[in-house]
Amino acid sequence: MFNLFLAVSPEIFLINATFILLIHGVVFSTSKKDDYPPLVSNVGWLGLLSVLITLLLLAAGAPLLTIAHLFWNNFFRRDNFTYFCQILLLLSTAGTISMCFDSFEKERFDAFEFIVLIPLPTRSMLLMIPAHDLIAMYLAIELQSLCFYVIAASKRKSEFSTEAGSKYLILGAFPSGILLFGCSMIYGSTGATHFDQLAKILTGYEITGARSSGIFMGILFIAVGSLFKITAVPFHMWAPDIYEGSPTPVTAFLSIAPKISIFANMSRVSIVASYGGTLQQIFFFCSIASMILGALAAMAQTKVKRPLAHSSIGHVGYIRTGFSCGTIEGIQSLLIGIFIYASMTIDAFAIVPALRQTRVKYIADLGALAKTNPILAMTFSITMFSYAGIPPLAGFCSKFYLFFAALGCGAYFLAPVGVVTSVIGRWAFYYIRLAKRMFFDRPRTWILYEPMDRDKSLLLAMTSSFITSSFPYPSPLFDLTHQMALSSYL
Repeated sequence: MFNLFLAVSPEIFLINATFILLIHGVVFSTSKKDDYPPLVSNVGWLGLLSVLITLLLLAAGAPLLTIAHLFWNNFFRRDNFTYFCQILLLLSTAGTISMCFDSFEKERFDAFEFIVLIPLPTRSMLLMIPAHDLIAMYLAIELQSLCFYVIAASKRKSEFSTEAGSKYLILGAFPSGILLFGCSMIYGSTGATHFDQLAKILTGYEITGARSSGIFMGILFIAVGSLFKITAVPFHMWAPDIYEGSPTPVTAFLSIAPKISIFANMSRVSIVASYGGTLQQIFFFCSIASMILGALAAMAQTKVKRPLAHSSIGHVGYIRTGFSCGTIEGIQSLLIGIFIYASMTIDAFAIVPALRQTRVKYIADLGALAKTNPILAMTFSITMFSYAGIPPLAGFCSKFYLFFAALGCGAYFLAPVGVVTSVIGRWAFYYIRLAKRMFFDRPRTWILYEPMDRDKSLLLAMTSSFITSSFPYPSPLFDLTHQMALSSYL
C-alpha cells in the first residue's frame, strides 16, 4: 500500500492543492468582510506554486518512485520516458499559468475558477502518460476533456469563447465514443485490457478470423479517437475555430498539453499493438496530410491566432513522422520534436497577448512593429523562423532529426514531403510573411505598444534562449531523449 501511495504522490499533491485553491477562492471571493475580491492574481500565483512544487516532487522523487513495483504492474508504468513527458507537461502548464496574470488584468477577467481548471486536467494528463491499461487510459482522457470544454468557454461575456466551448463539447463527444468503442472491441476480442497482457496475446499467438478483425478495428478506432484529440488531419476541423475563440492562455494550453500526454500514451499503445503494416500506412497518410494542409491553409488566414492554429496542425504532422516510424530513433525524434515545439509555442503565445492588448487582431496590423517595439518584433521573428525550421534555431534540429528518423525506417516519401511543405508553405508564404510585415510594411494605423509585463518577459527570455542555443550545443537534449526512448522499449 505504501508503494501504491508513493507511485502517485505527485498527482495526489496536485489534486489536493487544486481543491484547496478552489475552497480558498470560493470562501474569500464571497466574503462581504473582504468586499468580494476577485482573487485572480492570488489564486494564479498559488496555482503556479502548486505546479512547481509538483514538478519538484516528481524530479526529486524519481529514484524513489521506481520502487513502486506493485503499482507498476497494474495500471501505470513508471520509467524514464514517463518522467520526461510528465516534467515537460508540468513546465508547459507553469508557462501557461504565468501568461494569465497580465492578460486577466488587461481584459478585466475576474473568474478565478479558470486558474483552478488548469491544474485539474494537468492531473489527468499526469495519470494518462504512464497509463498501461485501456481503462486507465480512457478515464484519464475523459477527465482532461471535461475540463477543456469548460475552460474553452470560460470567458462568458465573449460570444466567441462561448461558441468555442460549445463546438468543443459537441465535437469532442464523437472521438470519446469512438475511443470507448475501440477499447470495448479489443476487450471483447482478447478478454484483456492491460498492455502487457495484450502484448503477449498479439505477439505470442497467431490470431485469425473474426477475432483478428475485431482487434484490428479496435486498434484503428483508438487511433482515430487519439488523432482527433491531437488535431491531426483529417480530424482537425474543430481546431481553428476553437483555438481562435478561446482565451489566449487556453489556446496555448490546448496547443501543447494534450499533445504531450496523448503522444506519450500512443507511443506505449503502438509498442504493444504493432498490428501489421496497415496502421503504419494510415499514420503515414495522416502525417503527410497534416503537413500539407497545415502549410496551405495558413496562407489564406488574415488573423493572428488562426495561422498559429494551422501551424499546430502542421507540426502535429511533423511530430507524427517520428511516431509513425515505430523505432527507437523515431521515439527519440518524437520527444525532441515535442520538447522544441512546446518551447516555440509558449514563446509565440506569450507574445500574442502583448499584441492583443493594443487591439492587434489582424496580421496587417503588425506593420512597422520593428519601429515601435523592435525587441518584440525581433523575438517574434526568431520564433517564426524557428517554426519554419531555419538554421541555426531549435526548429531546424527538430525537423532534421524527425526527417532523419523517417529516412532510417524506410519512409522515403514522407521526409521529402516534409521538406517541401516546410520550405514552400512556411518560408515563402507564412513565417517569412510575418517578418516582412513587421520590418518592411507600413501599418494602416500606427500603434504604440505598451511594455510587456515582467512575467511574460522572463518567460520569453527563457524560451528564446533555448530556441537560439539548442542548435550550437544539442548534445544534452539528444542524450536525454535517447535514454528516455530506450526506457520505453525495455
